[in-house]
Amino acid sequence: MKILVLGGTGAMGVDLVTILGERGENVTVTSRSERRSELENVKYIKGDAHDTAFLQSLLSEKYDAVVDFMIYNTEEFKSRRDMLLGATDQYVFLSSSRVYADSQTPLTEDSPRLLDVTTDSEYLKTDEYALTKARCENLLHESGKTNWTIIRPYITYSSQRLQLGTYEKELWLYRALHDRTTVFPMKIAEKYTTMTLGEDVARGISKLLFNEKAMGQAFHIATDRAIKWTDVLAVYRRVFKDVTSQEIKIQFFYENNVVFGNYYQEIYDRYYNRRFDNNKFMCAAGEFEFELPEAGLERCLREFLERPVFREIPIVPMMDKTAGERASLSEIPGLEDKVKYLAVRYLPDRTRKGIKRLLGK
Repeated sequence: MKILVLGGTGAMGVDLVTILGERGENVTVTSRSERRSELENVKYIKGDAHDTAFLQSLLSEKYDAVVDFMIYNTEEFKSRRDMLLGATDQYVFLSSSRVYADSQTPLTEDSPRLLDVTTDSEYLKTDEYALTKARCENLLHESGKTNWTIIRPYITYSSQRLQLGTYEKELWLYRALHDRTTVFPMKIAEKYTTMTLGEDVARGISKLLFNEKAMGQAFHIATDRAIKWTDVLAVYRRVFKDVTSQEIKIQFFYENNVVFGNYYQEIYDRYYNRRFDNNKFMCAAGEFEFELPEAGLERCLREFLERPVFREIPIVPMMDKTAGERASLSEIPGLEDKVKYLAVRYLPDRTRKGIKRLLGK
């Protein structure tokens, strides 16, 4: 089969391309940088799939399946929906289980979505991630076609992605390795979450490709094993101490109006208990087994700590201020960013606001 994978160089995409390549499929993958595959049936094409001309050149050919990992705003997806659906027998759209509203029972694919039930008018004015994904889903439903499949992963992890609440490893794990404290909201710590191995999600997607049960349907591919964030942290702490002989320093805070991560992601997702009923996926996929999160998280953290490499490091002066710590200025690139860090870390809020007014910023 001939498969196009758009944006297939992230954690799930890499795993999916490997699975499909080893299965013998002819796979074309878009990438913004030069890449080569060891498999003859997998080829990478350098280009930005957000660029309409580049996408049109790719879609001038017909594919048996297109798997789309790109992140669009609503208008961008609207402008290319018909082109994507018209170029393939099965279009797989990567949505998100963040689309779901709060639920007191395990989520099914028919559970209410935030877009449909929220009364937050200010939030609805935005094109925030969860709303955008839901609006793109609506566009597929409104297309008049059914050659699409919606995938709603939730929190996925790998040796390169290890989250704690809304924090990526570049924040909490970097701070731990530099003996600094991570300030973590108790309102999130006490909630149940569901974390699924990225490779398991990729295997799940491969099971839904060319599957008649998947056409015109949405699936969340997630384990049905929910654990508290405190349990996730316990795994991280145990492994971190075993490998480094250091402690992960956590300072819990209880103020509901203080957010160090993504505001909407916190209040409209991480503040909820997230449990999943995955029966619909299991019925469509057939035999399938998810790795338990406790075992998977331990393995992935150990793998990362063997050779820790971070992407761009977020410097969070308010977290340092709350914890009574400070970053080394050598960690902060650029004079302007150093000044901003020092101002937020050491000056009172009123003084900072006064300086901004004087500077006209």
